[in-house]
Amino acid sequence: MSNTKMKVKNKTSNKTQKSLHQRNDGIPFDSSLFEDINVNRSAVERRAATLSGRRSVKKEWQAAWLLKAVSCIDLTTLSGDDTESNVLRLCAKAKSPIRLDILESMGMKDANIQTGAVCVYHNFIKDAKKGLKGSAIPIAAVSTGFPAGNIPLKERLKQIELSVAAGATEIDIVVSRDLVLRSDWKTLYDEVSACRKACGDAHMKTILATGEIPTYTKVAKASWVSMMAGSDFIKTSTGKEPVNATIPVSLVMIRTIREYHELTGYKVGFKPAGGIGKAKQAINWLVLIKEELGDEWLNPDLFRFGASSLLGDIERQLEHYVTGRYSASFRHPMA
Repeated sequence: MSNTKMKVKNKTSNKTQKSLHQRNDGIPFDSSLFEDINVNRSAVERRAATLSGRRSVKKEWQAAWLLKAVSCIDLTTLSGDDTESNVLRLCAKAKSPIRLDILESMGMKDANIQTGAVCVYHNFIKDAKKGLKGSAIPIAAVSTGFPAGNIPLKERLKQIELSVAAGATEIDIVVSRDLVLRSDWKTLYDEVSACRKACGDAHMKTILATGEIPTYTKVAKASWVSMMAGSDFIKTSTGKEPVNATIPVSLVMIRTIREYHELTGYKVGFKPAGGIGKAKQAINWLVLIKEELGDEWLNPDLFRFGASSLLGDIERQLEHYVTGRYSASFRHPMA
């Protein structure tokens, strides 16, 4: 057995993986749990700046971490020019994300590595079901007026219900940013709770769109409210904002997840999304999760990347690991 295989054995996901934890049922709204939060921006940014320098992951260890990252990707296409063929291609890559010759060289051919989910617009759920037939890869659908969310709540809830009925098993919703900006936390709680109810058995990821939230303090409070209202994941961004996932904002959100778990016992997942296109970035986020939340969160039940081009760069780095040579990015289908 290769060194890489030994390091990822029992740690990568497969198509029969089942949920490892109880879903977050939420708790009654209680502003006293978060109203005194005041995040020190400079302290957060100093901590975030040390991340890449404290741990150096090389050679077979790096390869193992990158395979772990693949299993946590929500492989995504959310473009205005999406077509059935684009979605089918995406699904084929989700089922076989790394070239077989690379996996064979690593001793990982039989590891059944797949991505964490495929994420599409509602209109392409039926195409995703077709493309993922024979696998248990979840279909995630963006909903609630994605990406801005500026439609009536009744219409947002209807979108969720339609996507669940069409076959989505995960729903990515967006919060009303105006409620965050105005600190109208009870209304935000009520809206997210209603979305959770509309999701039924589908898991709900709540997107804060942190690039449109001016302070880390408001990010922390919005995270608390979203979790209290029953979010299974909290997610940084839609990928459509000027600034998307960053390490500092992720640190703020991750620490609220830790505090919420300590209070309630519920484990809430985390999903950074937008602007994550390099393998080195993926490792930085995995290290952050390991250091702040622990190994329990290093699985696709509790951690996902929202990404489209990340997989291509990971595959390129893995080819370098097995051959000693870098290939051109255009040789990799998802680059």
